[in-house]
Amino acid sequence: MADFSALKKNSKSQFDKLVSEVQKLNAPAQGGKDQEDNFWKPEVDKAGNGYAIFRFLPAPGNEDLPYVRVWDHGFQGPGGWYIEKSLTTLGEKDPVSEYNSQLWNSGIEANKELVRKQKRRLSFISNIYIVKDPAHPENEGKVMLYKYGKKIWDKIELAMNPEFEDEQKINPFDLWTGANFKLKIRKVEGYRNYDKSEFEAAAPLFDDDDAMEAVWKQEHGLAEFVDPKNFKSYDELKARLHKALGLDGQTQVRTTAAETAPWDDEPAATPAPVQRAAAPRPAPAAVAEDDDDGSLDFFKKLAED
Repeated sequence: MADFSALKKNSKSQFDKLVSEVQKLNAPAQGGKDQEDNFWKPEVDKAGNGYAIFRFLPAPGNEDLPYVRVWDHGFQGPGGWYIEKSLTTLGEKDPVSEYNSQLWNSGIEANKELVRKQKRRLSFISNIYIVKDPAHPENEGKVMLYKYGKKIWDKIELAMNPEFEDEQKINPFDLWTGANFKLKIRKVEGYRNYDKSEFEAAAPLFDDDDAMEAVWKQEHGLAEFVDPKNFKSYDELKARLHKALGLDGQTQVRTTAAETAPWDDEPAATPAPVQRAAAPRPAPAAVAEDDDDGSLDFFKKLAED
């Protein structure tokens, strides 16, 4: 049984451990079943603006970290949609990443463009306590799961490792020394923008430990989102990839250069071309890389219709 008093006592040591884990995320990468009703999603108005205040919460009882990191893909090819979690989440080889590597290393610009459209998408999942939700006040005071992208994660990491010496480090996931997060969404050039989002001054979530313990005990488990049993096998994903892209069953997807392709960013240098480069294929429709928490869900539902 998880001990709330131990959570408070170990607040500082947990922050040090969290900093260490976050640093690991900056190295190359070596969710589980649906909980749709437990997820909170920000709502925007007709102009694309949205606002809410919430608190990132500490790790649930019996779990080590207050977040999980998940990679997935979402794109459409000649044979249909490919909407799947990536095995790179588990530190394993993934057929899309391997195929993207083969395309990128071909040296053909059209193939590189396919890679850009098929690259994996990064998401994080955390528990949050909703302080203010103007669009849906009924959510206020609830503990829900929040799926967010790299733009929000960068805000968290900056709070933990500020750029200037006069800025105080905070653990955004701490109930006592953390801070509420003001989510500010704007529409910029057709995409959601989170640049104006920010943390408030550090302060306890409540003045009452009993009230904070009640919130902590309402948290949802995160481990299932990265449980291997909730991922399709390599062969299953490979078959789905071949179907979506209309690939010949004999197409060589595996490559020894799987780690060299730019899954998420352009490389500093162009890899050397390989012989017998893969022929360009019709470009797949890609899910917009705009950190929009709902975009992949939208395309998934579209693909199932």
